Amino acid sequence: MKISKVTPMVLGTEWRNLTIVKVETDDGLVGVGECRALNRTDGVLGYLSEAAPRYILGEDPFNVEALVARMFREDFGRAGEITQTVTALLEVACWDIIGKALGQPVYKLLGGAVRHQIKGYANGWYTGERTPDEFHAAAKKVLDKGYRALKFDPFGAGFYEMERAEKNYVISLVEAVRDAVGPDVEILIEMHGRFNPVTAVEFARELAPFKPSWLEEPVPPENIAAQKKAADAIAPLGIPVATGERLHTMYEYRELFELQACDIIQPDITHFGGILNTKKLAAWAEAYYMLIAPHNVGGPISTAAALHLAACTPNFKIQEHFNDFAEAYVKKAAPGNPEIEDGYFALPSGPGLGVTLDEDVVAANPRRRVHFNLFAEDWHRRSAEVD
Repeated sequence: MKISKVTPMVLGTEWRNLTIVKVETDDGLVGVGECRALNRTDGVLGYLSEAAPRYILGEDPFNVEALVARMFREDFGRAGEITQTVTALLEVACWDIIGKALGQPVYKLLGGAVRHQIKGYANGWYTGERTPDEFHAAAKKVLDKGYRALKFDPFGAGFYEMERAEKNYVISLVEAVRDAVGPDVEILIEMHGRFNPVTAVEFARELAPFKPSWLEEPVPPENIAAQKKAADAIAPLGIPVATGERLHTMYEYRELFELQACDIIQPDITHFGGILNTKKLAAWAEAYYMLIAPHNVGGPISTAAALHLAACTPNFKIQEHFNDFAEAYVKKAAPGNPEIEDGYFALPSGPGLGVTLDEDVVAANPRRRVHFNLFAEDWHRRSAEVD
């Protein structure tokens, strides 16, 4: 069996373009991969056009290790977000093909299930006015959809520091959400790498009474020493620190691990070279007693990949999910994933990823011109189309 064709396509939405690849073999099997390349769709498509004939056309889809290794090394330049994203697109599609060829779900090919269900949390649910009342009402709706954990960024367009009045307003938003969901639902605080260490720590102290289950990316990702400074100061408050969505290689994680600068890692499978690379990282993290909660801002195919990884990874914590709060056609573009129920997803089915690409849905919702800027006012509304 050899790979005979690679076809990219883009599903457009109001704030994200989802890049999809369809990988076909000479005996008729088809695998799919997907990513949300934030504001860099052309970069991904450009590298894919070079990489597909160089590394995957004519190759055996079972040779996943060789594919990833060659794409990492043989272009010589340092691998980063674009190269690791294209690698992941192709790697995930290969696993889909492998599972279909063997008649098995992907997680059974990676060691088998270590749990019976997969804990999930909601994101993208707060798109109304940035007020305590609106956040309170929106959080209630999250519970109605079956979630028992939810994440949000209450910091507006904040960067490095905030005025005292703005800080108090942030606290009022978190208080409203905690009041809406009660004491037993997990709330996860997203900081999006906004702050310098002292501001991140101050917010941790102010928000500690609301019992957040983690603080995510408290400082920008480029400076691991600053990350450690924040994490060490937050630790006495008993709040875990999560980070890692903007680290794209094993080597970038090395310093994070050696400094023990977080409690939970958040690699994005679709920007980290794929499923197997991420599973290797999880095993490495376990040596430091760290948990893994993969970042997932993608559509149904990315979600399927994440669920298969979650099923077979012992130190998995919880899975992010946006698509219950997105346009309905996003899930219809590749149906087959389990739905959240009382806070958990069932294990994904197969064979392969267990989802089926609907090219008609993708064609009916083409790429849009968007610039999703997390440092713009009202970014949380996720309405990012530009003229």
